[in-house]
Amino acid sequence: MRVAKGDVDVQMEIPGAVLRQRMDFGDATGFGRISGEYFSLSSGVDTVPLFEGLVDGACQCPHWGFVLRGRITTTNVRGEQETVNADDLFYWPPGHNVHVDADAEIIMFSPQREHSHVINHMIEKVKGPQP
Repeated sequence: MRVAKGDVDVQMEIPGAVLRQRMDFGDATGFGRISGEYFSLSSGVDTVPLFEGLVDGACQCPHWGFVLRGRITTTNVRGEQETVNADDLFYWPPGHNVHVDADAEIIMFSPQREHSHVINHMIEKVKGPQP
């Protein structure tokens, strides 16, 4: 799910402040501690090879976030794609891969146990086979 800033309902507007709120923006039921994450990603980054070996070859961690700049397309395990752009809020449910279409910076909030598992898996993939 992605939502452009202009599509987030204004709940209150007073001089100097605009409060926008999107209800039902994902579900964190059953997850413990979360981590706040800031990612800088170059155009062309693709997680498909990095996620090989994970369940369904995809990240199985949900993420909630905001695109500061750039453009990113996710593909879920059913092959459905969605693109997020600068100033979009997003929710990526478990079962996704990511392709960076244009240099991007994002802020994400993720269940830290689940996402640490995925990050550690990617670190091992980048290291390659060890002698």
